[in-house]
Amino acid sequence: MAAVAASGLVGKGRDISLAALQRHDPYINRIVDVASQVALYTFGHRANEWEKTDVEGTLFVYTRSASPKHGFTIMNRLSMENRTEPITKDLDFQLQDPFLLYRNARCESFLLHWVVLLLKFGCMPLCLNLVSAAMGGVCILTNANV
Repeated sequence: MAAVAASGLVGKGRDISLAALQRHDPYINRIVDVASQVALYTFGHRANEWEKTDVEGTLFVYTRSASPKHGFTIMNRLSMENRTEPITKDLDFQLQDPFLLYRNARCESFLLHWVVLLLKFGCMPLCLNLVSAAMGGVCILTNANV
C-alpha cells in the first residue's frame, strides 16, 4: 500500500510515527498523509538521466506549529540520513504518476517514485496534499475524503 490516509495510521502506529518525526523536528504536530514506500532520485547532469539516491523509505506529509507550516520527510531505510523538505510556495511539483518531480528552493531537482502503488488511489491524493500545502492551501486532503 503506497498511500495511506493519516487516519489509516491507528493508535500506537500513529503515535510511534509522530514521535519519530518529532525527534527530528519538535514542531511537527500532525501527520496528514503517508506513502509507505518511496525512492528518491536526483538528476545527473553528466549522464543526463535520473540517478537513484541512497534515500528510500516511508514518506510523511505533516503540519507544523511553526513556519513553514507544512513539510515532508522520507524516513530513510537505507541509511541514518532522512530527507526533509519544507513545503513552501518555492517548491515546484510536476506529477507523472507514479512519479512526482519536484524542485526545491535551492533549485535542486528530485524525482519521487512510489515503489508500491495503491491500486484504488494511486499517488494523486498524496500529491494533492503536497501541492495544496505548497500553494498555501488551507484544506489538506486525505485519502479518506477523496
